[in-house]
Amino acid sequence: MTEVLALIPARGGSKGIPRKNIRPFCGYPLIAYSIAAGLQAQTVTRVIVSTDDEEIAAVARAWGAETPFLRPAEFAQDQTTDLPVFQHALSWLAEREAYRPDVVVQLRPTSPIRPVGLVDDAVRTLLRHADADSVRGIVPAGQNPHKMWRLPGGLDSPMKNLLDVEGIEEPYNAPRQILPEVYWQTGHIDAIRPGVIWRGSMSGRNIYPLLIDPNYTVDLDNLRDWARAEWLALNGGLKMVWPGRAKRPMPEKIELLVLDFDGVVTDNRVWVDEQGREMVAAYRSDSLIISRLRRAGTEVVILSSEVNPVVAARARKMNVEAIHGIGLDEKAKVLKNLLESRKIEPSRVAYIGNDLNDLPCFEQVGWAVAVADALPEVLRAADYVTTRPGGHGAVREVCDLILKEKPQS
Repeated sequence: MTEVLALIPARGGSKGIPRKNIRPFCGYPLIAYSIAAGLQAQTVTRVIVSTDDEEIAAVARAWGAETPFLRPAEFAQDQTTDLPVFQHALSWLAEREAYRPDVVVQLRPTSPIRPVGLVDDAVRTLLRHADADSVRGIVPAGQNPHKMWRLPGGLDSPMKNLLDVEGIEEPYNAPRQILPEVYWQTGHIDAIRPGVIWRGSMSGRNIYPLLIDPNYTVDLDNLRDWARAEWLALNGGLKMVWPGRAKRPMPEKIELLVLDFDGVVTDNRVWVDEQGREMVAAYRSDSLIISRLRRAGTEVVILSSEVNPVVAARARKMNVEAIHGIGLDEKAKVLKNLLESRKIEPSRVAYIGNDLNDLPCFEQVGWAVAVADALPEVLRAADYVTTRPGGHGAVREVCDLILKEKPQS
């Protein structure tokens, strides 16, 4: 059997985004995506995280990776390159375990959006070509370097074009269509023969390409990049590797939208006066959009464990049915009975929740939605995460999405 080691480098220091490797990304620690890519690959036989950080190591183990060693601090500096990190790992495994893989796969945590099957494609490409030193993921370059310039003398002297092209006198003035196609290497995947690493290179000379759909490419350098990448993962319709259950797309037809109350219709806060009467805060525009949604053929029901009359009062204002005062462990059962009594297919039902007692309901429906400020466990289980928090437009956001797919009356 071919031994394929997936090695994930994840040092503790990060200047742009502190604790980046274990920061939640769509509800999962960032590193969990690279671990999942290794564990779900058919060709990978072992997944190891190389880190200098005890907390990262603990998170890595929780998501199924091995951490047989902690990386020495000398190999975890800001300027440390990949080569000494991989040489250290291979050396440690050879000396202490007599383990010598046939292929080493690098899975960088900062490229969490990976196509399903990418790792296996890279390994099989490497094994298929005896002359290959490595395989590297690439995408078509967004900018053509033949139209780029250098400033050898600064701003007070002539520029020099970056690349010449044989047969084209002035490539920077040429149509893009006649220039050579160029590609950008991504951080998704590298498959390397260990001998290449021992000889002092992370790639060797014969580097075979693995072309990746550019829609999967993200750069996580700052929090704006992070937000855009999360949106892409949740809403881009990409068939990507997930640490948990793959996200389901919104059904083409939604007959029923079920809303939790506290933290979804409201912002999860409550005001109590001296006589024990409670008040909550809700989003006025929810009522307006729900009327349009019902006219378009989607009914709406509030399902809540809350016994306070405020639930019924808000439901009347929104002109929707409310089933409340349900036991904390009974919501899924009540939801199932509701669908059966109305003869509604679960695949045509959407549910919006925010807390742990909503998780069993997620399993009963065709599309599970978490509000932006839901608990991490709920964010992980959801098919869609709203950009707005509960009680501040999350319901409106989901209704707008559904209406986009429906003919308006």
